[in-house]
Amino acid sequence: MWVHTKESQEKITPLQALEYLKEGNKRFLNNLKLDRNLLKQVNQSSAGQFPFATVLSCMDSRTSAELIFDQGLGDIFSIRIAGNIINDDILGSMEYSCQLANSKIIVVLGHTNCGAIISACNNVTTGHFSGLLKKIKPAIDKEVVTQTNRNGQNTTFVTNVSINNINLVIKQLLEQSAILNTLQKEEKILVVGGLYNIETGEVVFFDT
Repeated sequence: MWVHTKESQEKITPLQALEYLKEGNKRFLNNLKLDRNLLKQVNQSSAGQFPFATVLSCMDSRTSAELIFDQGLGDIFSIRIAGNIINDDILGSMEYSCQLANSKIIVVLGHTNCGAIISACNNVTTGHFSGLLKKIKPAIDKEVVTQTNRNGQNTTFVTNVSINNINLVIKQLLEQSAILNTLQKEEKILVVGGLYNIETGEVVFFDT
């Protein structure tokens, strides 16, 4: 399997980029991954990289974007952090990937049974992790459906908070980055959320 070149990357539209990810996840679900010579891709991409997608996902060991979207070397800018939250460095990385490196889509990818979300729901406090969990608190406050058992043992509550967190992160990145906001308004990029189910392997994308 070849790697993307500048020419092939430029031809991809944001909606096509989304379809590539959806198709890749379908292959993953059916265990039909594309046949790739990864060493050859190392050589082909050594002079430059032209990823068509940027994925902000959790650091969870089960959520490798390249695997669950069946993509190869040079296809995805992968940004990983517990709880798929953002900070200035992550925003800067996204601005680089889209404005300077021509990535066509940003996916904010959460997942079910997320340890960071569960910890936030359980009001865990420990070291520097506490500061990260504070960024998830607005997603907990926004969950008003669950009236009892608002804790990490309630899987429905945790999933609802995870979805809220994804949507809030998208809102934050578009509010805090004029560059990304402008690129989306000009339809040069697409910013979309998705939830990965760790039990089935399926990614459900939110409406764009």
